Amino acid sequence: MTSTHPFDLSGKIAIVTGASRGIGAEIARLLAGNGAHVIVSSRRQDDCQSVVDDIVAQGGSAEAIACHIGELEQIQALYDAVQSRHGRLDILINNAATNPYFGHILDTEPSVLQKTVDVNIRGYFYMSTHGARLMARHGGGAIVNVSSVNGVVPGFQQGIYSITKAAVISMTKAFAVECAEQGVRCNALLPGLTDTKFASVLVNTPAILKQALAHVPMRRVAQPSEMAGAALYLASDAASYTTGAILNVDGGYLSV
Repeated sequence: MTSTHPFDLSGKIAIVTGASRGIGAEIARLLAGNGAHVIVSSRRQDDCQSVVDDIVAQGGSAEAIACHIGELEQIQALYDAVQSRHGRLDILINNAATNPYFGHILDTEPSVLQKTVDVNIRGYFYMSTHGARLMARHGGGAIVNVSSVNGVVPGFQQGIYSITKAAVISMTKAFAVECAEQGVRCNALLPGLTDTKFASVLVNTPAILKQALAHVPMRRVAQPSEMAGAALYLASDAASYTTGAILNVDGGYLSV
């Protein structure tokens, strides 16, 4: 059942990874603006704290806990802190990701492949398993995996990144099926081309940008804030009967 105010997250505890900038920071701000206590997480504590300070200045509730999701011991430490301080988790936004290589797939170095897999697949998996277990102890919760349109249509010269984002889509469906009985919903958000530091090589290279926008019916790059509303929906009671869904926020790119 949805509440009278289905987007109200008051009393909810949320983790947002990769939340020190870009899409993650905007999601953290919106969740906090709708009442959640948000754990802002990324690799650097100072960067996380800057987002927390902004949330608090706007009247929201948040704290910073640094975590590199490519390191399993850091994931464990994050959840130990959440368990100790709050005893529960209601929302997990898996947003942290890496894309260290832009080039022909045949030239992918083993170290690059390993780093990308460790963060984008293994990191999401263990963040989700820890999160789902903690959610299940208190009646359930919502996991939102930030994948990418590249998980459906591989990005040119972004081979290993695209492969890992396709895995995130499959992972989302697997968790949705197997965790539904525990009250844990799992959905995926697929951003299109978005103006972030992460995508700067695409957005700031005129030839690449022109080519990319030719395949986007809305003919523009998204702003990070335009991804946050979709994450709020999937995390909230408004999506109480939604699990295993793949939500494209891409200006129509995947519709062409």
